[in-house]
Amino acid sequence: MIIKKVIVTEKSTPQMEKKNIYTFQVDVRANKIEIAKAVQEMFNVQVKTVRTLIRMGKKKVRMTKKGVSVGRTNRVKIARVELQEGNSIDIYGANV
Repeated sequence: MIIKKVIVTEKSTPQMEKKNIYTFQVDVRANKIEIAKAVQEMFNVQVKTVRTLIRMGKKKVRMTKKGVSVGRTNRVKIARVELQEGNSIDIYGANV
């Protein structure tokens, strides 16, 4: 499964409404072509461009009985998908 979830934040919401750009969390190994095909098949829309970035995991330090435990959270790949004119995705699922 390439698309994991839709990201809805204060920054991404105006982009959805004004610029027709949607933000998804995707599999780290997926490339732009695979992401575009997955969005087209899943939502039945036409994709114009795909931009990706990889967020590295944050460093985590915990104090335990055996000493200091150091680790990292998983890295995350974010894809910003711009749709062609006239296409949109109903991510809120409002069937009113």
